[in-house]
Amino acid sequence: MTRVTGDRRGPGGHILTGPVYIEGAEPGDVLEVKVLSVDLPIDYGYNGCNGFIPANCDRAEGTQIIPLDRKTMTAEFLPGIVIPLKPFFGSMGVAPAPEIGRVSSNPPSRHAGHLDNRELVAGSTLFIPVFVPGALFEVGDGHAAQGDGEVDQTAIETSLRGKLQLTVRKDMRLTWPRAETATDYIAMATDPDLTVATTLAIQEMVDVLALHKRLTTHQAYQLVSIAGHVAITQLVDKPNLGVHVKVPKAIFGTAR
Repeated sequence: MTRVTGDRRGPGGHILTGPVYIEGAEPGDVLEVKVLSVDLPIDYGYNGCNGFIPANCDRAEGTQIIPLDRKTMTAEFLPGIVIPLKPFFGSMGVAPAPEIGRVSSNPPSRHAGHLDNRELVAGSTLFIPVFVPGALFEVGDGHAAQGDGEVDQTAIETSLRGKLQLTVRKDMRLTWPRAETATDYIAMATDPDLTVATTLAIQEMVDVLALHKRLTTHQAYQLVSIAGHVAITQLVDKPNLGVHVKVPKAIFGTAR
């Protein structure tokens, strides 16, 4: 995460607001971040080209400016290709553990940060483990729309205006960030090795289901396979790759 104190600026290329000191937040707590609203204050965004397979990029093309229609909440990428807008902040996080030292705003980790998780739109809630007094929350990297993976390293990058509700949770303990939307429970993890990140994210979801839905580990693992969705969150925030696992809330009906 990029942290600014006086004239000291941390590494990383993202425009972030913060750090925000949260009264009462202590290491071991969880910061609950409710995304109440996300609005588009300007009518354009941009997309570059690099990322996971940069050989696809024509360097002569440069950065593409994409007009945003805020009435229809769509963007015309090219004539006849219309993208629905689902704005979200690509980065929401807290200060990492002190022993890690200063880190770039690029790679996400246990402190959340540059998750680039397209599910974190208005109405969603992100839960982040706290590592330092006050949590030191940051938010930024506005996206008007993005696909899972963010393969060319950029979404429709734009300015956003958001309203967030921050709550210290003393009743929770987390190892990795988790999230909840109106429709899904979401577990997340990152690692330089995609297999490791996937293993961690799946295990996080298994643990969530076993604890909160009173399932055995065996049953929870089966349920993730039957009804869960494992997705690559992002492939470009090096060195860490991101994976998230979604399980729909609708499957948990009233027991007969």
